[in-house]
Amino acid sequence: MLNLDTHILIYFLGGELTAREQDLMARDDWAISDIVLWEMAKLAERGRVELDFDSAEFRLLYRSLNVIPITPEIARASIRMDFSSDPADEIIAATSLVEKIPLLTRDRRISKSGIVLFAH
Repeated sequence: MLNLDTHILIYFLGGELTAREQDLMARDDWAISDIVLWEMAKLAERGRVELDFDSAEFRLLYRSLNVIPITPEIARASIRMDFSSDPADEIIAATSLVEKIPLLTRDRRISKSGIVLFAH
């Protein structure tokens, strides 16, 4: 299973994945932290992405995702990350750490982590 960060999911919806990302995603099931849904809604609200949560495409995608809730363990891990970022990114990374699911991200701040498991 792969834990997808918010922008990877947005790139997927927009057909903007790299060949490497496509290859990694083709080999595994996908998971997201539930905060990804909130972050996507905020990006759409601010006009930074075009996203229709009611579209057939999004509903089909949503049904195929494993949505992981923020647990007390994930919340605690999010404040012990070895990088500084926005709270959503810290929760997404902590989800990978606690659930032992490799994270797929392009985020340079997260990528510098020595404790988060990344997709290769």
